[in-house]
Amino acid sequence: MLGPVILAAARSDRMRRVVSAAPVTKPVVNRFIAGESIEETAPVVEAMAGRGLEVTLDVLGEDITDPVEALFARDAYLRLIEALAPLELGARAEMSVKLSSFGQALPGGHDLALKNVTAVVEAAAAIGTTVTLDMEDHTTVDSTLAIHGELRERFPETGAVVQSYLFRTEDDCRALAAAGSRVRLVKGAYKEPASVAYQDKAEVDRAYVRGLRILMEGSGYPMVGSHDPRLIAIAQDCAHRAGRKPDEYEFQMLYGIREAEQNRLAAEGHRMRVYIAYGTDWYGYFMRRLAERPANLAFFLRSLVSRG
Repeated sequence: MLGPVILAAARSDRMRRVVSAAPVTKPVVNRFIAGESIEETAPVVEAMAGRGLEVTLDVLGEDITDPVEALFARDAYLRLIEALAPLELGARAEMSVKLSSFGQALPGGHDLALKNVTAVVEAAAAIGTTVTLDMEDHTTVDSTLAIHGELRERFPETGAVVQSYLFRTEDDCRALAAAGSRVRLVKGAYKEPASVAYQDKAEVDRAYVRGLRILMEGSGYPMVGSHDPRLIAIAQDCAHRAGRKPDEYEFQMLYGIREAEQNRLAAEGHRMRVYIAYGTDWYGYFMRRLAERPANLAFFLRSLVSRG
């Protein structure tokens, strides 16, 4: 029941000020955020690569209100790519982008976001890596998938994300599961109305499994975004039934969550990619992590009590 409340707070300026001002917040945020700059984050990336883990990097920022801010977001990713180049990790270190940070919600935002993200995808391709377009709330899905389609004409490995709690997602999975595609399946972390999304956790999980089967049986490359042990086991079974080898799909988990499981999957020969977010605009991302799992919220509340 707390999840919707926390998601509403994620868009509240007042709650942003309260949470940001709490002395305990920064140490807890550090569990989920790798750093405030690429200089702080690069050593984390190198350490994970040394353990056989792959990464996808997210420069935090969304809901921008000015085209100039969209250019700042683009340039932040270009600096990230410049910093990744000497590490020579190739596709082992890709990027995840939210089109809202590139101006998608502004007037003329579709074209603006496409222009800004194309520069990032071009630069990523030049160092041998890829970009995945994160999915946001349901009002952005059509625009995001259209931009994804345009980008794939030149950069076919550009990834897309689908969210199992949306009613439309099974159809989107069928459309996306084509040769050469890269599709990350997640449950979804935005507060959505009952008119477009499942509200019951069990229904969301069942929809996730249906999406998994579609992607595993398709011709693309599935990316299993989940920390749920049951869904991870189901994903492995679906992959086996579909005749997929371990390098023909991958698991993805968030930085700071279930690290032992990340290491276990990598040690067993699975492709395991860690979603690493960094930057100063951490509030919305952090609140969604609290809303996703009761354990995350309990961790935060325990820290408040122990440090209060």
